[in-house]
Parts: sequence; structure tokens; C-alpha cells
Amino acid sequence: MSETRYSWQLLRAGAFKLDGGSMFGLVPRVVWSKFVTPDEKHRIPVQHNCLLLQRDGAGQGPARVLLETGSGDKLDAKSREIFQIGDESIIKSLHSVNCDEGSIGAVIVTHLHFDHAGGLTRALRPGETPDWVGPGSAGESKVKRTFPNAKVYVQSREWDDGRVNRSVMTRTYFADHIEPLQPQLVLVDSPRPWPMGYVPGRDELPMSPVWARETETAPGVSVFLVPGHTWGQQAMKFTDVKGRTVVFVPDVLPTAWHNGAAYSLGYDVEPYTSMVSRLWLLTEAARHDWVLVLDHEPGHPCFRVRTNAKGWFDLIPEEI
Repeated sequence: MSETRYSWQLLRAGAFKLDGGSMFGLVPRVVWSKFVTPDEKHRIPVQHNCLLLQRDGAGQGPARVLLETGSGDKLDAKSREIFQIGDESIIKSLHSVNCDEGSIGAVIVTHLHFDHAGGLTRALRPGETPDWVGPGSAGESKVKRTFPNAKVYVQSREWDDGRVNRSVMTRTYFADHIEPLQPQLVLVDSPRPWPMGYVPGRDELPMSPVWARETETAPGVSVFLVPGHTWGQQAMKFTDVKGRTVVFVPDVLPTAWHNGAAYSLGYDVEPYTSMVSRLWLLTEAARHDWVLVLDHEPGHPCFRVRTNAKGWFDLIPEEI
């Protein structure tokens, strides 16, 4: 893989809220409410965390790479109220660090749920003509592609599932987030951690190491499958200018509160697979001293991983 390194910035593309029971699945409220207090509607605070990567020095490929895009600006008023989504968006976050969306050369999303891929397209501005017209979250939608000069990298399985809404949720894959991407789309088929049809033991690790299952997208930026939340969910990995291996973690570990074997989401298509994936991901992170960036952590989202005396892992805060 390329030895390209990147400087990077954490972008907060907006706070929002998700149902606490759904976020903690089978873990009882009496347990999870000890470390996060839900609001009067039983929701907990989360964030749209995204990363802006800037290539260090000259080289091949895009100079700027964006990881994740948040919910964007197209959800209807009812959805925005349900999830307490404000006016912040990935575009505003980019502009706050003097980055124009047209300068982004590659965008990589963990999966295509609305709170990760919604920002790939945007609402029309006055005088603009749409890139795409079709069904959205509230009827007919007219949208522009947010990053007109970027390639968008998605796992093939995620693309197939998103287009036909294979999900335990009825309103998470929206056509106006997905269909307009086709001119920019690059589909990735990363090797699976387990063969199709194989059911691993709950404490079993994949026989192949992560490096053997990575697929390079932009130079020095690779992706690998982390199934469970969706079948095609991926993590992103790169080396920064400090020499650290940074891994952007998808919804297998959305917040630091989810650092436990049983802490799979009620939204997961396969909670058992999420549990197994969380074990091998944290094992690899501890073994190789990765810096993890958690996609929905509302507090400080960057951590090193260390094994502990209880046979599990501690998350140690790491500076950005």
C-alpha cells in the first residue's frame, strides 16, 4: 500500500439524538443509564463525526479526502424533530475550516444510512438546477451532488442493500442520498473476515489479519469490512503525519459507552456478528496500537486501546 501520510481534522457535522434503548440493544436501561442520561423522550446525545484528510506533500491521487458526511441538510421537518438535528451540516463544518466542498477529491463513507451518507447530496440553492430528481424523505426531492469533483467509495454489498432498503429500519436508506451518486461511485469488494455462511464462535478471531483484508481507495487510505450493523459496513485506515495508524470506526463501536462485548445496537442487522466484529477490531487495535476515531462519540472521540485484567479492553483518550 502507498506510504502517503495525511494531516487530519475532526469535523463535527452536527449533534443529534437517538433512542437510548435502540442504541444499547439488549443491555438494560438500568445499566446503560449509569453512564449516559436520556432526555424526556428517552434519547441520548450523539454526534456526526467526520474527518478531513490533507495529503502531506506532493503525490498521486486526491490532496483532500473526506471520511463520512453526516445527515446533510435534506431531511424533512418531522425527521429533524425526531432526531433533534439542528442546522449544522458537513458543508458548514468544511467551510468553518476554510475548505470548499469542490476541493474534495475522494469521499469514503462507512455505510449508507442517512446519518452517514445524507451529506453526499444537498438541497438546491437559489437558481441551481438539480443533478437528480426523485423520491426523498418527504416526497419528491431535487438535489445536487455535494462533492462534484470527488469519487465516492462504498462497499458493493452496502450499495446493493441500500438501493433496496435491506435494513431492520424502514427509513434509513433514502434514494436521494444514494441514487444521485452513480456518476461518482467506486464500488469496493473487500475480503470478508469470515467465509460466506460460516458462523464463528463468539470469541473467535478471523484467520486472516486485517492488512490482508484491506482495499486501498485513495493512496494511503484503505478500507476493510466490519460487518454486523450492516453487511457492507466498512472502517477506514490511514497513517497520519505523526506516524500514527488512525482507524475511523463505524457503528460497531459508535461511542465509548459501547465498549463491551454485549453492546450491540438494536439497529444492527446481525447483533451477534457485531459482537464478534467488535472483539476482533479491538484486538487488532490493541495489538497494533491504532488510534481509533469513533463515529458518533459526543465527547472526545479519539482513543488508544489497551487490554485489561478483566479480559476485555480499556479505551485511553488520545490527542487529535
